[in-house]
Amino acid sequence: MAPVPGSGLAKGLAVTLRTMTKKTVTAQYPDVQPELPPRSRGVIGLFEENCTVCMLCARECPDWCIYIDSHKETVPPAAPGGRERSRNVLDRFAIDFSLCMYCGICIEVCPFDALFWSPEFEYAETDIHELTHERDKLREWMWTVPAPPALDAAAEEPKELAAARKTADKLAAEADKLAEAERLAEAEKLAEAERLAAQAAGTEPPVPDPTKPAGTEPPASDPSDPAGPQDGDA
Repeated sequence: MAPVPGSGLAKGLAVTLRTMTKKTVTAQYPDVQPELPPRSRGVIGLFEENCTVCMLCARECPDWCIYIDSHKETVPPAAPGGRERSRNVLDRFAIDFSLCMYCGICIEVCPFDALFWSPEFEYAETDIHELTHERDKLREWMWTVPAPPALDAAAEEPKELAAARKTADKLAAEADKLAEAERLAEAEKLAEAERLAAQAAGTEPPVPDPTKPAGTEPPASDPSDPAGPQDGDA
């Protein structure tokens, strides 16, 4: 069916008329803070403990606005007889937000989750040099990073959580096995102590002879019977 001539123009005018009849709402910023989406790209926060100074973020940055300095330190061996290792120690991590184009490549390529987006955007400065945030300032932005959204109820469990749960279950099973072995050893020690105490007191019951069938042992004599067993008794 061919479209009616002028129908597109009528639809456009209908949208315009609906918009004209709506009440205008003015955002009272800065008195009222805007409700930003949780994934807004405001400023970048640094979680310094996760940074390994791999330099991947600085190499992939299209604007070369990330500055990293580090040095190497020798770490003593973890076990006797081991060899010393060297590790990188972060000296400086800075981002020049006057050059940053907020592409987010540095956050995406970081293999150790050391960089995060924060929705904070109120960090304008009168001096352009103040827009270079050093690692202390970047660490402060970490406290404004929102929590990650909850996973879908039908989504698969992350591999990291599954591996951690498997390891925790294995350690718990080993701990239970060790506790059971200790309990059995303690019970054996207690039984041995009771046996030695009974032997010392002379009240230890006779140990049955494993070579004789049960019920063939002669009855024990009653110490209270003055006659005792007679020679003619069968």
